[in-house]
Amino acid sequence: MGKRASKNDDSRGGSPREQLWSTTFVLVVVSTLCCYMAGQGLNSSTSVYVALYGGTAAYAGVLAAVFSGAAAVVRLLSGPLIDGRGRRIVMLFGFAVLIVGTVGPLFTHDVAPFVVFRILQGAGFSAVTTASATAAADALPASRMGEGIGYYGLGQALSMSVGPALALALVSTDPPENLFIGVTAIAVVGLSMIFLCRYEKHPEMLPKEAVYRRRLEEGGSEAARTGAAEAAETTTSTAQSRMEGRPKRESIASRIFEKHALPGTLPMIVLSPALGFAIFFVGLYGASLGVGNAGLFYTLSAVSMILVRLKSGAFMDRFAPIKILPVALACGLVAFAMLVACGTVLDGTPVCDAVFNLSGIVYGFCTGIALPLNQSVAVKNTPPERWGAANALFQLAIDVGIGGACVIWGIVNDCFGFPVTICCAMCCIAASYFVARAVYPKE
Repeated sequence: MGKRASKNDDSRGGSPREQLWSTTFVLVVVSTLCCYMAGQGLNSSTSVYVALYGGTAAYAGVLAAVFSGAAAVVRLLSGPLIDGRGRRIVMLFGFAVLIVGTVGPLFTHDVAPFVVFRILQGAGFSAVTTASATAAADALPASRMGEGIGYYGLGQALSMSVGPALALALVSTDPPENLFIGVTAIAVVGLSMIFLCRYEKHPEMLPKEAVYRRRLEEGGSEAARTGAAEAAETTTSTAQSRMEGRPKRESIASRIFEKHALPGTLPMIVLSPALGFAIFFVGLYGASLGVGNAGLFYTLSAVSMILVRLKSGAFMDRFAPIKILPVALACGLVAFAMLVACGTVLDGTPVCDAVFNLSGIVYGFCTGIALPLNQSVAVKNTPPERWGAANALFQLAIDVGIGGACVIWGIVNDCFGFPVTICCAMCCIAASYFVARAVYPKE
């Protein structure tokens, strides 16, 4: 009788599985949780905060676009910085900027200068989340990348539970500026986690199978590899300059945009407008319907996101992405259809609050699968030395999709109401599938 495989053995081959969790990976996940709690809390409660001071849904959409626009610009800059200067310095800078943006509103009750604070919030949020995604990939073994990214996404999932619910509760207190005290405290906790994350100078902190450590051990020290690359580039450029009569320089576009990440990025840019509606407007939609606790939508969605990501190892790295994505998108369509139903009237009585909140569960299955799946496609299709640029491009797609659409959603909602806006978001969900069919890798 053969020896029974241990829990750490691969169920198919009996060989030991590479270590997934490490101190560094835990620190990255916790810091990500804090950043997303602050960012998602601000995003979900901004429309309510603005409404309390007489603002419109269109103005809330503009603030959403400002946040996403600032995040997009910073992602363009942070990708090369992450690959060239390191992950930790970018995360420290991002948290510092985010904290300045959350402290600022405490000194004014006027919503006009809120645009400036949203720029700072978006810039800080963008820098942290881009760098932390790359740091998470550094600490993961290549064979469990998809599973690990799913666990990394638990920070986002938990933030969708605690962040919006806490933010909506705080903005409903007197004064509503208690919101900014709460998110500032959360950001400070995240900043403290990054101070402890020092694996770039001490790779021995990582598991032996971690991608970042293996790259250093197989290719020599970072300095030696960088020096060799620069020397080779200089030699090549000199030779080509002699042949062509002009120096060859790396273009700015090639440093910022990583083309290998496009298969996972393009479907996200189409799906993101629908996610933007859920993030920025579901709380306001629930308030307009008289839902008793609209924040419960986010809590239930986070619970389902956590459940699906805990089980991601069973399918994320074993099935073709194009076979998994339709399940996620179908859940998204069902969730939004339930939200539309909440705005209808049956026998003179609005549909019960339960339908509104239960739609969060189905929506959580959608985001819990679609986000890490597309990010995994983007990262796996990209060389490790370009993961910073790949994650920056992926997150940029989300920022552009959310920011651009939220202005439109605000205008459409003011003109036609929430049901029409939700139906438009459903079209984006369906369209993302056809984009994925066209660009996903064959294998």
